[in-house]
Amino acid sequence: MPVRRPAVAGMFYSSSASELRAEVESCFADPPAASLTGPRKIAGLVSPHAGYTYSGSVAAEAYHRLAEDGLPDMAVIIGPNHRSYDPAVALTDDDAWLTPLGEVTLDGHTIYDIAAVYPEAVISPVAHMAEHSLEVQLPFLQYIYDGLKTFRIVPILIGSSGWREEGGVVGFARRLGKAIGGALSGKDAVIIASTDFTHYESSASAQAKDSKAISAIVNLDEEALVGTVAEMDISMCGVLPTAIAIAACKECGATSARELAYRNSGDVTGDYTEVVGYAALEIDR
Repeated sequence: MPVRRPAVAGMFYSSSASELRAEVESCFADPPAASLTGPRKIAGLVSPHAGYTYSGSVAAEAYHRLAEDGLPDMAVIIGPNHRSYDPAVALTDDDAWLTPLGEVTLDGHTIYDIAAVYPEAVISPVAHMAEHSLEVQLPFLQYIYDGLKTFRIVPILIGSSGWREEGGVVGFARRLGKAIGGALSGKDAVIIASTDFTHYESSASAQAKDSKAISAIVNLDEEALVGTVAEMDISMCGVLPTAIAIAACKECGATSARELAYRNSGDVTGDYTEVVGYAALEIDR
């Protein structure tokens, strides 16, 4: 029973269970009132993946809404591989992923359903071992579920080689999004895109650029998102995962989206000359 151990506990978030629980709790402006019978309108979220000191309060905005909307059975988490160019799509056959708050079970059936429809995807636990973009979402999920019900995850890691996939990057996003959406048919799931936005530019520059990318997401336009990021040279690390998530959410019936929060690292450090932008969005059916 392979279990992935946390790679960034003690760096991006606390390695102590009690301290991590308190750390996540402190990210919420108000305690989330998790519902088991909510409307379940949320098909997807966009959430940042920096250290909790910097982006935790923004991520909490997304997870607060998910808690209110009703806790799904499964979370499909799509994020960028910061450490390896290949593979373009990395799935995993781990049985569970571990954080200081405990183990989270993977949904193997859904993973293999995606792989069956999108055969270019590679089952590669090694690709996931050191990457943080998916891992940092888990303590937030564990916090809002916190004994109310169990949930399963489907981690999907996107390498930069995805830009070279057959059919172009937008075609790649739509084909994989369709495979994910098809695998989720009849299942109660949320799709989470893990991304930060502009890196190491002034706060004014970051906000101007990121507002354009966020507008494309709100319009559920994966093609406009990819084009805007390329045209404006936006250093959004998770543009491909977000484009894929938009396509998958539309496959699952999503029709609208809205911005929940936007802040940058300067709001924490006080240095607005070189910031990283963070946004939380929800995508609704």
